[in-house]
Amino acid sequence: MVETTGGEPDDGTAEVLDRPLPDGVRRRVVQIVSDGFGGLTVGELPAQLRQYARFAPNRRAKFAGNAMAAALETDPLFRQRIAEKLREVQPELTGALDSGAPPPAADPLDVAAAAYVLRPTGWVKLVAAAGEEALRADAERVDEENRAELERLREELTAARGQVKAETERLRTELDSAKKEAESLHRKLRSALSDVKRGEAAVRKIQSELETARTEGQSQVSAAESESRRLKARLGEVEAALEATRRAAREGRSVEDMRVRLLLDTVLDAAQGLRRELALPPVSVRPAETVDAVEPGRMTPKDIAARALSENDPAILDQLLALPQAHLVVDGYNVTKTGYPQMPLEKQRLRLLGQLSQLAAQTGAEVTCVFDGAELAAPVLLAPPRGVRVLFSKAGVTADELIRQLVRAEPPGRPVIVVSTDREVADGIAKAGARPVASVVLLKRFSRG
Repeated sequence: MVETTGGEPDDGTAEVLDRPLPDGVRRRVVQIVSDGFGGLTVGELPAQLRQYARFAPNRRAKFAGNAMAAALETDPLFRQRIAEKLREVQPELTGALDSGAPPPAADPLDVAAAAYVLRPTGWVKLVAAAGEEALRADAERVDEENRAELERLREELTAARGQVKAETERLRTELDSAKKEAESLHRKLRSALSDVKRGEAAVRKIQSELETARTEGQSQVSAAESESRRLKARLGEVEAALEATRRAAREGRSVEDMRVRLLLDTVLDAAQGLRRELALPPVSVRPAETVDAVEPGRMTPKDIAARALSENDPAILDQLLALPQAHLVVDGYNVTKTGYPQMPLEKQRLRLLGQLSQLAAQTGAEVTCVFDGAELAAPVLLAPPRGVRVLFSKAGVTADELIRQLVRAEPPGRPVIVVSTDREVADGIAKAGARPVASVVLLKRFSRG
């Protein structure tokens, strides 16, 4: 009998199993422990099993199987408690084991698992016998399954042989039919190939004729288009030349008329200026009175420059602007950056144009102020002051080039005064007949008022 108290047992607990617990027996033992686990309090459980106290039996058997088997083997008190729970659940089986006569109709695995937990006298033999019985049962089951599988495979083989034979006969019949059909198709194919070759030859002939016609047509179209483009280009050239001729005739006539008229006004104003300067009374000139007469000399910008004045004297500028039909051309930024460079460009322009307006009103001279268009960040909204023409150079054209264009546009003999400190500008306009004046001279004239 197995002692169920805490005293020292005197039965089969001293027996030792000398081989591993069979897998089937071990699974039944774990299930017995898992079923009895829920009837114990946390304090009655070994320390390593207390964390599984709240697990369901199936999850407990799955996750704590190894820990429960180890505790059952190493903790006699825990095993006794599980044995007591087993006696409560299976009293007939446990009673038979305690009496040493297990029921012959019981499952050997259940008998071995219960014997492993209860540890009655001879439990090792029961476990070993259950393991051997389980192995024998597994072997018989596997052998039975193998025989059944072999029989099934034999039946399948017989059926497969019958199917293969039938399929072979069917395929042989289909092959014979296919051979006959293939021979018929070969004959039809040879006939079709002959027809295709004849059709291809006809198509190649038609394609050749079509390509020849297309080539000739393209050549004719290309020639016609080329001739049309040539005629259109020629017509455009003629129209452009005609328009250029008309425009040149109109512009040439208007420019030449303007230049002649301006030169005539210059000559007339010069004559009137000389008459006022010399205080000559009006006389009637007769041919006899011209004999051995001395013609009054004409004052030019060079004559004024030869007077005893300094090059930086603003009086030179007054004398030049007093000449008839004088035209004052000012290099705007050259003057402003010489006189007041610290101011923004917009204020520089406004200040210079205001001073030039006063100068134009005082002298009556034509005044043109030129600014470099490259300095502009945006179009300038500027209303030119009275008496001053304001010009900005176009993109790619500097203010210096625009000044030279203005000088070249004037007729020879008209007094043109250019205000600029740029030596290249001064040399260029001097060769064209204009009079250069330094920017500082104009600034001094402004400061004088």
